[in-house]
Amino acid sequence: MSEADTSKPSRIALLGVPIEIGASQAGPLMGPDALRTAGIARLLEQLDFQVDDHGNLAIPAVVADGPVPANTRFYDEVKTWTRALSERAYWLAHSGAIPIFMGGDHSLSMGSINGVARYWQEKGRPLFALWVDAHADYNTPATTITGNMHGMSAAFLCGEPGLDDLLGGLPRASIPPDQLDLIGTRSVDPLERKLLRQRNVSIADMRQIDEFGVAVLTRRVIERVRAKNGVLHVSFDVDFLDPAVAPGVGTTVPGGATYREAHLIMELLHDSGLVRSLDIVELNPFLDERGRTARVAVELIGSLFGLQITDRQTPSNAVLPEMGE
Repeated sequence: MSEADTSKPSRIALLGVPIEIGASQAGPLMGPDALRTAGIARLLEQLDFQVDDHGNLAIPAVVADGPVPANTRFYDEVKTWTRALSERAYWLAHSGAIPIFMGGDHSLSMGSINGVARYWQEKGRPLFALWVDAHADYNTPATTITGNMHGMSAAFLCGEPGLDDLLGGLPRASIPPDQLDLIGTRSVDPLERKLLRQRNVSIADMRQIDEFGVAVLTRRVIERVRAKNGVLHVSFDVDFLDPAVAPGVGTTVPGGATYREAHLIMELLHDSGLVRSLDIVELNPFLDERGRTARVAVELIGSLFGLQITDRQTPSNAVLPEMGE
C-alpha cells in the first residue's frame, strides 16, 4: 500500500499545465511560471515537504481523430491536453506525492481530476471535488453559451454526456454529482443552472457565504468526505477571489471572496488532512499587477499545506481560546 493510502504524504509533485485555448483570453499559459516566480516550491519546502517540480506538460501534435461535438471551441486541442494530462495525473497520484497542477485554464481539470479519480477508484476510496470558483463550470455542449471548454470541466468530471470521446480509449473515472461541491459561485448560465438543479449538486454561493460564513460551509464538505472515508481534490480558480484581491484573471466577477475568507477555507482544509490533489487555474499574469495575484495564490497554497501564524492544535475546533493563549 502506498504512502498516499496510509498517512499524510510528505512529498508534493508540481506540474505546469500551460493550456489557455479552453478560455476566452490569452495569458493563462504563463500561469505556471508565474507561480514558480512567486515562490511556490520554496514555500512548500519551508513547510517540510519534499517538492519535485516536473516542469511543464508538453503535448504531442494535435490530431483530429474523430467528429467534433457542436459548441466546443478548440475541441481537438483540449482533447489532446486532456488525454496527456489524465495519464500524467494518474501516475503522479500513484507515486504517493500530492500532485499540484498549475494552470493554465480550467479545462485542465478534465484531465487532472480524471487521472486522480482513476487512481483513487482503484484504491477503493471515493474522490470528492471541491470547486472553489466564481463559475459553476457545469455546462455541456448542449447548454453552453460561449462554447469555451473551461466552462464544461465540472460537468465532464461528473459524467455528463456530450464529450464522450474526449479521452479516447483512456478510462473515464467520473464521480457522481453528489461528490462535487461548489463554493463561491456567483456566475451561472441559465441552462447550466437548470442542469445543476436536476443533478442536485451542492452549491455554496456567495449569499450562503454571507449568511453562514465559510467555516460552516467548509466544515460541511469535510464532514461529508470523512463520512465516506473519501479523499478531496481542490480545484481552485483564482477568480473565486474578489477582483480587488486578485485582478490577474480573465473572467473577473464582482463580489468575490475576501483574502481572509479564502485563507480560512484553506486552513480548514489543511486541518482536515483530506486533501490529496490540487488544481490552481485561470491565473493570467498578462492581466496581473506586478505579480500580485500570483503571490496571493501562493500564500493561499501555503495555508492549504500548513502555514500558520501561531502554533495551534489541528484539527481545529470551534472553541475560542482564552485571552492570552
